Amino acid sequence: MNLNKLLEGVLCKECGKTHTCPIENIYVEAGAISHLEKLIESYSSILIVADENTYSAGKEAEKYLKSKNVERVIFTGSEVLIPDERAIERITKATSNMELILGIGSGVIQDLCKYVSHFEKIPYIIVATAPSMDGYASNGAAMILKGMKETVSCGLPRAIVADTEILRNAPIEMIKAGYGDIIGKLSCLNDWKLSTLVNGEYFCQYIYDSTYEMIEKTIKTAKGLLERREESVRALSEALMQVGIMMSFATTSRPASGSEHHLSHFFEITGIVHGEDYLPHGIDVAYSTVLTQRLREEILSLDSFDKQHSLPRNEYEAIINRLYGSAGKGCIALQDKMGRYKQSRREIYSENQDKIKEILKETPPSSEIERLLMIAGLDMSQLYATYSEEKIENAILYAKDLKDRYTVLWLYYDLLGDKNGQK
Repeated sequence: MNLNKLLEGVLCKECGKTHTCPIENIYVEAGAISHLEKLIESYSSILIVADENTYSAGKEAEKYLKSKNVERVIFTGSEVLIPDERAIERITKATSNMELILGIGSGVIQDLCKYVSHFEKIPYIIVATAPSMDGYASNGAAMILKGMKETVSCGLPRAIVADTEILRNAPIEMIKAGYGDIIGKLSCLNDWKLSTLVNGEYFCQYIYDSTYEMIEKTIKTAKGLLERREESVRALSEALMQVGIMMSFATTSRPASGSEHHLSHFFEITGIVHGEDYLPHGIDVAYSTVLTQRLREEILSLDSFDKQHSLPRNEYEAIINRLYGSAGKGCIALQDKMGRYKQSRREIYSENQDKIKEILKETPPSSEIERLLMIAGLDMSQLYATYSEEKIENAILYAKDLKDRYTVLWLYYDLLGDKNGQK
């Protein structure tokens, strides 16, 4: 796959836009880290950002920085790193007189580097240490600010260095997470089509098809992931990179994030707020893809869409504040800004019931998604061992309030939110 050719941009025949992704180079290959020597030659002062676990790759990277002035921010590897104000401040303080940020890591490390790079106007390069998520090539940084999970529009790295010899030796849970993140696109792509119908949201068939192609390519080589085969890890990594490019093309994370990500964010945010365990992001996404597909199947069984469930405002706010704690007010303010609580969708649902059902039918059955997950050793029993039935039900009903995006979660709440007296 020639990712660098894709970086040149596409004049889209489907939506008429010129899609761009201003990353200079992406290297996904064995020995890719050697490209650092050329990439950093014009910089004299470099800040390395890593944690104690990813810094093993950082030491390998430093072989190419011998003539440079190098400073380091190394986070502890014994605790979960949260991309919040404290972490931002620590990196920002270290950027004084630095010409380049060199991130060594995956999800949180690259989000932090991307965020600080953008706001401090210092270029960054990321050395990927795990094929665990699709954010390397996207312009969004997944941050937790004021207790809220936000995708902040930022810049892009100057280059991505993804050495498959490093990636294939990542913790197996991170490889599983990357695969789970790709399988999650089955859900979010369907959500994108649904929102286009319900809300008239922008949609691009080229981006949709390109992302779906990456799902199919990843599945073909997935059996080798648990054995850490280089060709399987490379295929997964390239898929994650290309999906990131598609997000940049769309100027939104819509092609890669929908209801399955909202459930994952719910488990993460409520876990942080209440001091409860939560699974790695991509693994949560994988299992949540099954959950959201079950919702589609339940909706498809309905005879009529002629309703819109709601609760009195004071009751609803009480639930949100109980679930989200300090982040509750932010959720309510976000949805008030979107007008989602006041929006009448009943007529839209009723008039477009057949079209909505046709869209929902496009996603593979939940049983098939479970089978795909099992290829990479992802068993739904892990979800149920981690989260209570009540927490999963609350996620299904109230994860939607975390984000400004319409997904099947809103459709489900509107049509079935009062099922069995749930509130």
